[in-house]
Amino acid sequence: MTVLIISTVAAWGMVGVIWTMQLVHYPMLAAISELLPGTAAQRHQRNVTWVVGPLMAAEGVTSLILLFDRPDTMSALAAWTAAILLGVALLSTVLLQVPLHGRLAEGHDADAARKLITTNWIRTVAWTARGLVLAFALGL
Repeated sequence: MTVLIISTVAAWGMVGVIWTMQLVHYPMLAAISELLPGTAAQRHQRNVTWVVGPLMAAEGVTSLILLFDRPDTMSALAAWTAAILLGVALLSTVLLQVPLHGRLAEGHDADAARKLITTNWIRTVAWTARGLVLAFALGL
């Protein structure tokens, strides 16, 4: 049960982070990157790692554990669904958001900023759904 609690807390931490990015930070980054080309995106990449790194690490480890050793309150379907949703979010991060952040770190790029906001919905939906699956498995 402890692993499920840790996984749920980490997931909801990322739900809060990703909704903040989607609704507040990325639109602001798009505007600021025009005024401070590269600087805003570089600072974002450097500073956000301290917030999301530990949460993502906790999610990855607990997700793997829950696939093979889950509490009675969690079905195999819930464990696999939560793991797949995490995979979707992480793949989106690596394949879409990281390269777009890289483009913004090189200088203002209105197209990259727009795509960052648009493609981030993939992660926003995946992490929110993951949080709900885990909360349901926890009985909340």
